[in-house]
Amino acid sequence: METETSPFLQFWHLSMIIGAIAMVGIGIFIYLAHNLRISTIRDYKGKYDFINGHEIKSYKKVFLCFGVAATLLINLYGMGKLHSIGVWFFVRLFISIAGGTLVAYVAFLVLDYYYPTILNRKLRKWRFMPRKGKDGNLLRLLSEEEEDVHLEEGMRAEENVFSIDYDVWMDEKTGDVKIEKYPGHLQALKCNSCGFYTMKVVREEVTREPSKDAPGELIKHYQCYYCKSVRATAFNISTREADDYKNVPLKAFKRSKNVEMVRLEIQTTTGNKKFFEFQNIGQAQKFLDEYDGEKP
Repeated sequence: METETSPFLQFWHLSMIIGAIAMVGIGIFIYLAHNLRISTIRDYKGKYDFINGHEIKSYKKVFLCFGVAATLLINLYGMGKLHSIGVWFFVRLFISIAGGTLVAYVAFLVLDYYYPTILNRKLRKWRFMPRKGKDGNLLRLLSEEEEDVHLEEGMRAEENVFSIDYDVWMDEKTGDVKIEKYPGHLQALKCNSCGFYTMKVVREEVTREPSKDAPGELIKHYQCYYCKSVRATAFNISTREADDYKNVPLKAFKRSKNVEMVRLEIQTTTGNKKFFEFQNIGQAQKFLDEYDGEKP
């Protein structure tokens, strides 16, 4: 005689099916809505900013929905043989949660560590896409040397510390200039005095050595590259090793006239890798001089 499935399990399995379909649908909707939003932005700089600020976040929401859907689908395993709530019901519930979490976790790792390389290529595409001016004329992207005359002194200071990067597009027929602002390679804080992102660490001092019973204290002294304002901030040092780093001497590049782009790979003492791209060797060398002061 065939055992009749309890009404609760019938409702439970039906909810899993409907829920999985709904979560997949929501994930697809988020993906399509994100890309539709990008397609509606006409300005290339606007596309760049939106993609840079929202793409990874949106895709994480998509895979979170897929992870929940995977949880619900795994929870349907053996539904034809399960007729009452017992040990197998809770075992299957645990396995389904673990499986869905694994799907979402792996997706998040891919988005955090692999996808930024793909995203960088996409951002470069929109950043250097040929622009047109107000009169429909094709704009020309000025070189680093040419653009300085069109930037304010504070803007040039931001570029000199690699906290902000400016692109200057010029209509050579009308003389109109369009300036676009992008994140730089190195992190600099906003100066409360002048408002530019030119506040950088110039000196560090350990005022209290760490011990087994109490953390130490590290004071970082900042100075604005533009207006020369100064400030200091105290940080805790939890272990003696936290203050260890090696000053590796940097080798200077030889100049080359045939270099189209310089790509640097920097590996920190913690094992992290960072990649940076520059238009010429001079920028790369200056960046390395600044980066040495950052103590990555």
